[in-house]
Amino acid sequence: MKVRDLKLHPTRVGRRHQLIIKIETDEGVSGWGESGLIGRELAVMGALRHYRELIIGKNPFNIGAIWQDLYRSQYFEGGRVLTAAISAIDVALHDLKGKALGVPVYQLLGGKHRDWVPLFATTHAPMGPKLLEDAALLMGEGWNIIRTTMHSPHELNQAGESVYEPWESIGPTAHWLNKLRDASGSLAVIGIDYHHRLSVAEAASFCQKLGRDTLDFLEEPIRDETPEAYEALRRMTHVPFAIGEEFSSKWQFLPYIERGITNYARVDVCNVGGLTEAMKVAGWAEAHYIDLMPHNPLGPICTAATAHLAAAVPNFASLEIRQSPTEQSGFYDERLFPVQHERVGPRLIISDRPGLGVEFDEHAGAHEEFEPDLGLERTRYMRRRDGSLTNW
Repeated sequence: MKVRDLKLHPTRVGRRHQLIIKIETDEGVSGWGESGLIGRELAVMGALRHYRELIIGKNPFNIGAIWQDLYRSQYFEGGRVLTAAISAIDVALHDLKGKALGVPVYQLLGGKHRDWVPLFATTHAPMGPKLLEDAALLMGEGWNIIRTTMHSPHELNQAGESVYEPWESIGPTAHWLNKLRDASGSLAVIGIDYHHRLSVAEAASFCQKLGRDTLDFLEEPIRDETPEAYEALRRMTHVPFAIGEEFSSKWQFLPYIERGITNYARVDVCNVGGLTEAMKVAGWAEAHYIDLMPHNPLGPICTAATAHLAAAVPNFASLEIRQSPTEQSGFYDERLFPVQHERVGPRLIISDRPGLGVEFDEHAGAHEEFEPDLGLERTRYMRRRDGSLTNW
């Protein structure tokens, strides 16, 4: 069997694009993959066109060798654009190989440890009574792992960009999270995604305003480029950290795992380098008693790939999904994805179908031509009132 072609299918699903690829072989077996670099799809498409020439004619079963070939095929190795492209190819090759052998992908990764994947829900309710209502709704339907977002007033500047002042956010956020813990009790697992919008000092101040048992995890409070900054914050707070959704290799995870900076590895299968690289991160994390809490903001293909990863590793906590009673994103459109993993409340049932267990209708919404959504791009800018740019 040889790779015959790699096709790009950038597709609008819900309010976001999904960059889906298809790898075809000369024997008619194909596999689906997905890139995770949201908002820079054109760059990833360019990388994929380079990589297409490298994989045509290759044996698709040699997934590890192909990974090395792609990663080392240029002098300037790595980076999020290149590994997002490699991730899509790697996931598609696992799907293809599973189909060719008639086995689900988790069997290629060593077999499964669990029959279903525990999920966590996200509420974007503003800090206030609606947050408590959402949490009560989720817990009433069995979702006991709940992630919130920070207080962020809906204020726009004259250019239509969001205005965000960190110090105005941390007080109300801490206040309502303390109330959420009181209302939800000890059985709820509560976390917050601060979307790297804080400095070390701001994040420390936020944590100091929390009750001792308020948060079970704090996700991405500051940017990750400088591990020493996270180490400084680690010394200032007892709250467990969930870090890693932006990491594009095992090497980026290195200081966070080896130096005990993170407590949950937010590995993203569609950004880190696919299942090949994610399994290496998982083993490394296991050696340090760190569980995976994967980043999963995309659709059924990324979700399926991550579910097979979750099935095949012992050190797994819970999986992000953008489909719960408080978040109906539209990313799981059954018209575009007629076959996908079944969700039963806060559980994702691991498919036993060959490959990933997901299919994409390439005629229903895919297109080769792609234009960035400038309206969406504008929403990614956040400025302070003085006009300076801050993190989105």
